[in-house]
Amino acid sequence: MPAIYGPSERAALMVLMLANREVPNTELANQHKIKLSPDGRDRLNRDGLLRTRTETRPYVHQITEEGISWCVQDLVEGEPPSRSGPLARAYAELLRRIVRYHQQRGTLVEAIRSGDLESLIRAVYLDLSVKPQDWVRLAKLRPRLNGADKDEVDKVLLGMIKTGKVHLAPDSNRKVLTDADHAAAIRIGSEDKHLLAIEES
Repeated sequence: MPAIYGPSERAALMVLMLANREVPNTELANQHKIKLSPDGRDRLNRDGLLRTRTETRPYVHQITEEGISWCVQDLVEGEPPSRSGPLARAYAELLRRIVRYHQQRGTLVEAIRSGDLESLIRAVYLDLSVKPQDWVRLAKLRPRLNGADKDEVDKVLLGMIKTGKVHLAPDSNRKVLTDADHAAAIRIGSEDKHLLAIEES
């Protein structure tokens, strides 16, 4: 059995594993409704499951490899919160079986992190942008996508622009384009796009 933590600590670890990046404390609270107490945060850091950067405000958290291993073990062996109803317990058993299936085939990490590339792109864009709907260079964005394959990123970007709230554009000043800009560009039709802008949802 994995070590026992409270629902907030368990939820924080799961969200951080899915995010696969540093996550500000405010994002945990505002987007995921997770209130990670100082005691819970310190225990997770002390146990080596979490790294928290406290020199910044807000604090920033990132799960460790030990934390990911704990999450996987918790998905297989952990119990739903004590006050969970029958539906939550049925979901937990279904999830347990899916996790075991992927564990046996060595595809668990891929399965857990599939579909989160768009979220990572949006998070990195927000970090790089100076103002809402700012243009961000793909050459700055791509290196921060945890080594995601260029073709995979291009596929996600092409899907994102179909929403009408994500935009790709060429840099009209060709003289400022670097080798990195050319390498990071995405070709649409007969034109290379170097810049990304995302409207606020």
